[in-house]
Amino acid sequence: MESFKRKSPEEILDSINKLHRGRLKIYIGAVSGSGKTYHMLQEGQSLQHEGIDVVICAVSTMQRRETVEQVGTLERIPSIHWVQDGIEQKDLNLKALEERNPEVVLVDHLAHRNREGAPFPTRLEDIQYLLELGISVITTVNVYELEGITEWVYQLTGIEAEYTVPVDTLELADEIRLIDVTPETILERLAKGYMYAPNPEMFHRGNLGKLRELALRLVAEDVNDSLERHREELGLHGASGAAERILVPVQYHWNGSIYVRRGEQVAKRLGGDMLVASFVDPKRKLSKESAAFKRSIEQLVEKVGSEFEEIPLISRRRLPRQLIHYAVARNVTRIVMGHSRQTRWQELVRGSLVNGIFKRMKNMDLLLIADRAEQEGERILPTMRQEEDNDPYHRLSDEEAQAEAAKIRRGKLKVYIGAAPGVGKTYTMLREGNDLLTSGIDVVIGLLETHGRAETLAQVGSLDTVSRQIIERHGVYLEEMDTEAILRRNPEVVLIDELAHTNVPGSSRSKRYEDVLMILDQGISVISTMNVQHLESLNDAVEQITGIRVRETVPDRMMRLADEVQLIDVAPKSLQQRMRDGKIYDPAKVEQALSHFFKLGNLIALRELALRELADDVDERLESWDRHESLRGPWRREEVIFVGVTLSNNAERLIRRGFRIAFRLKAVWIVTYVHVGISIPEKLNSRVEQLKMLTHRLGGTFEIRLVSSRREIADILITPVEGYTGTQLIVGQSSRSSRWGKDAVVPQILRQARHMDVLIVADYDPDIKLEEGD
Repeated sequence: MESFKRKSPEEILDSINKLHRGRLKIYIGAVSGSGKTYHMLQEGQSLQHEGIDVVICAVSTMQRRETVEQVGTLERIPSIHWVQDGIEQKDLNLKALEERNPEVVLVDHLAHRNREGAPFPTRLEDIQYLLELGISVITTVNVYELEGITEWVYQLTGIEAEYTVPVDTLELADEIRLIDVTPETILERLAKGYMYAPNPEMFHRGNLGKLRELALRLVAEDVNDSLERHREELGLHGASGAAERILVPVQYHWNGSIYVRRGEQVAKRLGGDMLVASFVDPKRKLSKESAAFKRSIEQLVEKVGSEFEEIPLISRRRLPRQLIHYAVARNVTRIVMGHSRQTRWQELVRGSLVNGIFKRMKNMDLLLIADRAEQEGERILPTMRQEEDNDPYHRLSDEEAQAEAAKIRRGKLKVYIGAAPGVGKTYTMLREGNDLLTSGIDVVIGLLETHGRAETLAQVGSLDTVSRQIIERHGVYLEEMDTEAILRRNPEVVLIDELAHTNVPGSSRSKRYEDVLMILDQGISVISTMNVQHLESLNDAVEQITGIRVRETVPDRMMRLADEVQLIDVAPKSLQQRMRDGKIYDPAKVEQALSHFFKLGNLIALRELALRELADDVDERLESWDRHESLRGPWRREEVIFVGVTLSNNAERLIRRGFRIAFRLKAVWIVTYVHVGISIPEKLNSRVEQLKMLTHRLGGTFEIRLVSSRREIADILITPVEGYTGTQLIVGQSSRSSRWGKDAVVPQILRQARHMDVLIVADYDPDIKLEEGD
């Protein structure tokens, strides 16, 4: 209904002004040398080819060969040169640009400070002036040059930016594109002399990783803001599925601070943010003790950088309904709170907040925190992993020696990942292949899917292609990658597109990633591509975002196995425009794609999902390199996670959720199916086998336990298995019809497992609505 609302005079005037204002696009990277200028110039060439009047001014190629090549035929407006501390500086020539009046100007170094006496003291103000003249600007910035980020960067790395721009500068941009580069690539460019390190401290591997993660998370936050605005415009409520948002409801009590800290740790470990709320009776004055607890909670929330809100309580009986309404309106994905301390009889008489929330949960999970403060002190969620044996005098066993030798012989795996088809993964893979070929590396194409994209096909260049294998299937001849031919050819590097592809029936291996593993084992390095929706553990999140169940998946271990994972980032509107221009799919398919998978909301959410997933991957790599490097905080104790499943359609979702949580916490995880009966009927065996295979594919342990009645299920799920005592139990939200019967499992768990963290995973309802009066 919002579209029928009459605009105010101020809104009309603002819209008219925007018609004449230039567009601002910012390329952001972790450090100098990440390729921002290269991609900016490349875009300038593309715009010029489309008939757009483009010029460059104050662009620094640093004499990098590939960057200089991208200047091409672009017209250069001479900049104003001056010297500071013996270093040449370049200011924008605003007068010349105003006289030339191009449609677009490309300019480097958004954080630049101008010479004394310049019309404006900063380049940002120069750019704002050009925008008001109707000239669009494409520019570059490093993440550590954004105010608000600079202090965090200094704490993490000891690096200070020479010049900065306000952090809200990104809000001025019509489009932001992240140029993601792995630390390995940056260090290789340094070693080959393709770039120099103005600040050697910045180019330590750990610092490069931290700056990269900051850039990924910063852009993800910006994407999240645009996604929420888009969903509000469409009248959609609740979480999008792309990011975690934790709500910690607190009372002004001694344990309030514990729950806030635990909520912060959950949010950090899952790459989300946190809200803290207290529902307070406005008619009751706080006691002196409660007021003191309130102050301590407010101070803690401010310290961890979260939001705190005090909400007037309607009534205690309506608190569960009010809390759920508050959570849905704020796109909360998980509520974190303590277990109920009441007996079953007290819950029946007085009512229970936990039970009330459980009954009304909609598309959000409920995590009940065990209180172990008396036994263990304040518990930190991120867990202690087992320290590896680094004793240099330890003699390797034959098995250990063989395993280490296999690692040495194994080829290197690099994966380009994107949010959706058409972002440029294959294009970039081919470009890198030609760069390697030029460097004297033996590179071939093992499998290429151009989908008819001319600009992608043009990047094949001098690369040889291994012919495909022809497989006959019911009289039909199909083509597939010829893995054996690649092994016979034995190149140093092979380029293999679409890692998640399912091979045609009759192939030696069912999945392309299995072919890749075989090639790597033979000492051949592989560069491959995939989209974020193909990651096995994200299957449910992608379905929630797009409404489409992705059938072709890749086990998450392939991401962990990769030596490098690099994101190819494209703004959703630019991707849609590429679609309309016929650069992704056949023109006949464009409208259907734009109204389904390529809807703007889907692309924004998938982009955020990709940014956050890769940020987490970067953090995992920092941890594996040095446990103190993690941006998500330390860990102190070992977790063992039990996942209780039935044979329902929700079982896979629970298993994937268990994997993602266990992986983030470095935890052992065990999936348990409890069957009522003396044996499992034959007709159920195939379903059980499906769940077992998924668990093993994700690296977990699958257990089958037999009980004589449903009343024993809760007991068996919290009973230690194989010497492991669980610290967290994950179960699904049972159907409403069975949720509160005499044999209902979850209520029994909530009463009997108060010594454990219990995560109740809600069923997903795509038609969530805010109820009138809630």
